[in-house]
Amino acid sequence: MPHGHSHDHGRGCSHEATDVDNALEMGIEYSLYTKIDIENTECLNEETDGSGKTVFKPYEKRLDSSKFVQSDGDEELLFNVPFTGNIKLKGIIIRGSNDNTHPNRLKLFKNRPKMTFDDARGKADQEFELTRDCRGEVEYSPKVVTFSSVHHLSLYFPSNYGDDVTRIYYIGFRGEFTEAHFHGVTICNYESRANISDHKEKTFDGVGRAIQ
Repeated sequence: MPHGHSHDHGRGCSHEATDVDNALEMGIEYSLYTKIDIENTECLNEETDGSGKTVFKPYEKRLDSSKFVQSDGDEELLFNVPFTGNIKLKGIIIRGSNDNTHPNRLKLFKNRPKMTFDDARGKADQEFELTRDCRGEVEYSPKVVTFSSVHHLSLYFPSNYGDDVTRIYYIGFRGEFTEAHFHGVTICNYESRANISDHKEKTFDGVGRAIQ
């Protein structure tokens, strides 16, 4: 279910400091964009090459409308997003325009690199119905059990509110990050046959009796 994040809380400008604090807190929580392997991130069906990567940015820049991704020819967009380690995904924000170019559905897939549109039309790990969010304040909550160890995330937007193209300004991720650990090959030498002289004089059989 989506959750709204409103920073004025209906209390007016006298609580501006509190609003700034809340924005800073959200900015910290939505910092997983720094853990994206942006060089290997891809967006299928983007009108302008490389524009899909620009929607992953700091929370405080989510209202910047100068950079966005727009679909080419129809309303579908598919993001393949690798991370530099493992994440536990707890929240997603999708900001679009307050018009019919805003996507109205999202399908999430975990750990399936290089997905195609044919792949994305299959069963997702989770789906969301999206509301129009032109301020980046609506959070969608993935199932933590499902998305607790994610090194690659695919986001498929199959449709919008009725326009020929889909436009997205910001995609934010909230959660926890764990560094990837790469273990080298350990080379061990094992004896092919035990050499009695290399061991203690006494050994024990299966029931603990000393063998002379």
